[in-house]
Amino acid sequence: MELVVGASEATMRSLLSKLGRLLSDEYTLIRGVGVDLQYINDELTTMQSFLRANDGTHGCLMKDWMKQIRDITYDIEDCIDDSGKRIRGLRTSMCCYCLVNGVYEILTAGPRRDIATRLSALKMRAQEISERRDRYGVVNPAEAGAGAARFDVADNQAPGRLQLVTTREPVGVEDLMKEPHKRVTCIVGFGGVGKTAIATALYRTYGEEFSHRAMVTVSQSTDLEAILRIIRDQIKPRTSNHEQQDSSEKKKSLVRRGSSAVMDAIRCRSGSSEQRREIDDLKDDILKHLKRNRYLVLIDDVWSALLLDSIINALPVEEKSIIIVTTRFHDVATAQREADTRKVHRLVEEKSKKLFMQAYNESTSKRKEESSTQATSETEGLFPEEVWKICGGLPLAIITMAGRVACNPGKLHTYWRDVCKSIFPEAAANAVVEEITQLTQEQVSRIVSDCYNDMPAEIQTCSLYLSIFPKGYRISRKRLTRRWIAEGIICEKDGLGVDVIAETYFNHLIRRKIIQPVEHNGNGKVKKCVVHDMVLELIVRKASEENFITVVGGNWFMQLPSTKVRRLSIQDSDSKHAKDTEKMNLSHVRSLTIFGSLKKQLPPHSFKFGIVQVLDLEGCKDFKQRHITEICEMCLLKYLSLRKTDTKQLPDNIRKLKSLETLDIRDTEVIELPKAVCQLELLVNILGGDKSTRKALRLPGEMTKKMKALQILSGIEIVEGSSELRHLTKLKKLAIYKLETMLKDGSLEALRTSIEYLGGCSLQTLIIDDESSNFVKSLDGLSSPPRFLVALELSGKMINLPKWIKELDVLSKLTLPLTALRTDNLQDLSKLKALFSLTFCFRAKQQDWQTLAIIAENKLYSSGEIMVLDGGFKSLKLLCLSGPLLPLLSFSSKAMPELERLEIRYSMLEGILGAENLAKLKELHLTSNDKKEEDLMTKEIASELGKLRKVDGTSPRIILHQQPIGMRSNSG
Repeated sequence: MELVVGASEATMRSLLSKLGRLLSDEYTLIRGVGVDLQYINDELTTMQSFLRANDGTHGCLMKDWMKQIRDITYDIEDCIDDSGKRIRGLRTSMCCYCLVNGVYEILTAGPRRDIATRLSALKMRAQEISERRDRYGVVNPAEAGAGAARFDVADNQAPGRLQLVTTREPVGVEDLMKEPHKRVTCIVGFGGVGKTAIATALYRTYGEEFSHRAMVTVSQSTDLEAILRIIRDQIKPRTSNHEQQDSSEKKKSLVRRGSSAVMDAIRCRSGSSEQRREIDDLKDDILKHLKRNRYLVLIDDVWSALLLDSIINALPVEEKSIIIVTTRFHDVATAQREADTRKVHRLVEEKSKKLFMQAYNESTSKRKEESSTQATSETEGLFPEEVWKICGGLPLAIITMAGRVACNPGKLHTYWRDVCKSIFPEAAANAVVEEITQLTQEQVSRIVSDCYNDMPAEIQTCSLYLSIFPKGYRISRKRLTRRWIAEGIICEKDGLGVDVIAETYFNHLIRRKIIQPVEHNGNGKVKKCVVHDMVLELIVRKASEENFITVVGGNWFMQLPSTKVRRLSIQDSDSKHAKDTEKMNLSHVRSLTIFGSLKKQLPPHSFKFGIVQVLDLEGCKDFKQRHITEICEMCLLKYLSLRKTDTKQLPDNIRKLKSLETLDIRDTEVIELPKAVCQLELLVNILGGDKSTRKALRLPGEMTKKMKALQILSGIEIVEGSSELRHLTKLKKLAIYKLETMLKDGSLEALRTSIEYLGGCSLQTLIIDDESSNFVKSLDGLSSPPRFLVALELSGKMINLPKWIKELDVLSKLTLPLTALRTDNLQDLSKLKALFSLTFCFRAKQQDWQTLAIIAENKLYSSGEIMVLDGGFKSLKLLCLSGPLLPLLSFSSKAMPELERLEIRYSMLEGILGAENLAKLKELHLTSNDKKEEDLMTKEIASELGKLRKVDGTSPRIILHQQPIGMRSNSG
């Protein structure tokens, strides 16, 4: 019930805001409409109060009535958006010609009459819904009991101390972390027992030893073509002659298909024949890349033995290559007669308790800094043992229950015992709840579902949005939160902005263990997360039941919706799902997300939906220029992501997207924005350029003076005429990937004064990549430092740091590409109290003798040794050092007391001394290029470091990587 409350209230909140604006815009109304609008507004306001008071204790009648509220709310919002779009378009053109109101009313009579008719019908529906509640005796929540508890933002703010996402091995993996001896290893166990966690640990541990590797999730899917394509795309090397390879493959394909036009025509009539040809092409391509190469392939969550046979048969038999398979079904594993089958067992009581306490302590608002033993002794008395014993030793149930307990502080033992009894009433009747040790798959799902239903309504609504992403997908935090905001799911609360509220909700989902962090930014915030298979299955089912999101394809077999589709996620699938999509009522779609290929999955005219507000095509293939032309007709669009598509140019018609707030064109071929973008005055986020190559996006000169709502401007190039940025007073992030080499002194001065001015406003993140280094060096002359910076990256050949860096009291992330790594610079930075992450990445091309000479000079300046002295760096948890030559690194006895992760990338490293002094070091990552001599050196260093023991007797994990040293920082 809480789920319906959250979903309905979020939609209604957005609608009431639009109704208020519409009532104040008299030009949109004709006689009688204002009265209907006012009635609908009042009725829905009362319904919203009703929803807020609902405590979730009502039955099917209440649930059905609330669904009716949700449906009419959607329909009213659709009506307003559609009709408002038509009227606004006419009004804009007429105002341009300054025509009198009388002429305007004549020309808009049709659309206004239409909205009047539709709103009158909707008013009658609203009346009927209210009357139906009384007629069927739906109980008023005020009479039924107390209202549901609301989510308190103040009590759920993110912890003050940032944390790193570590690569901790899953509990219980020790027995299976042995190198497989057979070609195929099958890991068996039902959902929630930890199969995927163990397989991923194996994949991560041994992955560096293979020249090719791939990971694919199968689940209920039977689409062999899609699965082979995913494997092919991961093992296929990215080369500069990519187009030539594609051309060669196409020629071979044409030869294979024969030259007879008659035969081609016959084959085109047979979909199965076409699919077989596609599969044969993929098998040939996989064979070409894997033949005579060692490979590692992880095939996760296989349901069909026949499908598994087909996948394995498509992979060549190569010596010392490994295929890891996870499955819930013993019959699937045993069907592979030559496979090494390993069954995952439940955790014993001691390990169950350890995992529960570990997950609990991770999820508490105030993180425990003590040892795990001490933390466990302090917290284990807060709840009875039943809460972890009823989980039957299954990791998923354990950590989910731990998240629930951690997010409900202050509950008494009796409360948790009642919870356990409510989950397993059949066991409670026999008074043996705490002795449950053999859970079934259905019982595990019951625990997960009960923990999910315990979340506040607004958090459940946000979690429903996770069903948009495919199984196993690594979800970007920023992508998810920006979409929440664009959809109106997040609103300002307790005086905090939507971005802060979205961040708080995201962190709460992590604390609840609904999402699991898998990658972090340099500032300690979660960058990407995943959703466990069983949790996602639950969310997808609930989202489908509430008609919140409709999922087509992917790993799920969902019935086609009988009602209007509101949000549509088309996941990587074959062409038959595109036919299913054509049967749906898509005229009311307001959010469209597509994964995979547009060519096979996109229904005809999909980009002509009139009320779409969110369009996310990130990573889609087969994107054509005609698609962007159609997109520019979607006048209500708020969020547009074309990231990693083949978009080459944005047309002038983009000016029609007056409501656009986020434009994401990163990793595309778009290198310049048209002047028409300047008319998009509501635009908040512009994301362009390429992080890895620093290819930048050029802006129109007059844009920075008109678009005053901008908060994020990332991946841009500063050219003559676009250096004046001081008008962007709301700007929170500025990432400059390139400075035009011929910029005049006046433009450089304008940029410098703009940065100084914005630093006193709202600027929190500043990234500047200056190839000449002249501008970066000139920043030392700023009269007042940008004191509110949280993240700073200055890429330029600097010997000395800007003096004002030492005054940045809230700076948590600092990246200094090409800056001299010297003892004195480290000593200056050690005074930054909030610094969480520090990166020095001194890159050099093979023939860049000037850079190598600077490195040699820096080495002499520090007497051949980089010394990290005692004191300072009180908050530093991540240190990354990168360069072709790294001198001897020496850590004194009390250096960097909080450091947890040390990453060193190099071609030559002279050594590391004092690593045992890093009291809290958990992981040491060593990365060299792929030369064998350097690889041997890395292993020797790792072998020596592996012997060290810190003061407390523990030893950090030593992780080796093979990767070219010329990596760009992931900042920005």
